[in-house]
Amino acid sequence: MFRELARAKVNLTLAVRGRRADGYHDIVSLVAFAGIADRVTLHPGADCRVTATGPFAVAIEGANLLERTLDLLREVKPELRLGAVELEKALPVAAGLGGGSADAAALLRAVRRANPEPAPAINWHGLAARLGADVPVCLAGVPAVIHGTGQSVEPLAGSPPLPPLCCVLVNPRVALPTARVFAAFAANPPSPAPNRARCEGRNVNPAYVLDREALLVHMRACGNDLERAATSLLPAIAEVKAALTAEAGCRLAAMSGSGPTCFGIFTDQEAATRAAQAIARAHAGWWIAATGLG
Repeated sequence: MFRELARAKVNLTLAVRGRRADGYHDIVSLVAFAGIADRVTLHPGADCRVTATGPFAVAIEGANLLERTLDLLREVKPELRLGAVELEKALPVAAGLGGGSADAAALLRAVRRANPEPAPAINWHGLAARLGADVPVCLAGVPAVIHGTGQSVEPLAGSPPLPPLCCVLVNPRVALPTARVFAAFAANPPSPAPNRARCEGRNVNPAYVLDREALLVHMRACGNDLERAATSLLPAIAEVKAALTAEAGCRLAAMSGSGPTCFGIFTDQEAATRAAQAIARAHAGWWIAATGLG
């Protein structure tokens, strides 16, 4: 049995550079990972069924990305040791947290561990890129700057690569497909951020990630280019952000990815925990988690 965590991906910043000829958009995003996760377990054997349990298992629609991952692995390397896959789905679906991509990346890591001899000869990053835009950075599983459609992953240097960030994640429990958000963005793109060049910079060891205050300044300046489009489709995003901002100790609130999950950065873990509890009391239907980012 091989078990891997599929940690929630959080886009601390997200700049959309433009639409490509193939219809996809080039982005630049500073990505971190939360301490909450789905769990993916590979049970080696002839049975390659995928089963899902957990609070958000019923929300998975269509073909599970884990099934596509198994199909791709069989196509590329038929002799690989595969097996049944068990998914404990704790993260919301279509939430801007890269949940499905993190699950696929976790399965790739589990299969890599289950096949120590052939693993070094396999281009795991290339397989991840074929599965989805967020899968390569989720496969790396470390804070990074991603470019293009997500294939270019540049891990941040430093130990640790990011200053400690205490965070509250809030999702209104309404799915928001990424394709709808990008369509709304294309119809009405926002003005570029004032510090666009800095937000799109390719320096993977920038000064703004070494100090929390400087990082917060950078995050405020860059923001998330998809936030306005997502909020136009789902006004509850504005309500979620307002709820986070209203809590004591909130230094910054923003949307992750294509939404609708928003995150708040708090002064310390105690403030984050208090905020999560207060928001949960006021909004019983929302999904809320206090966690760290790194």
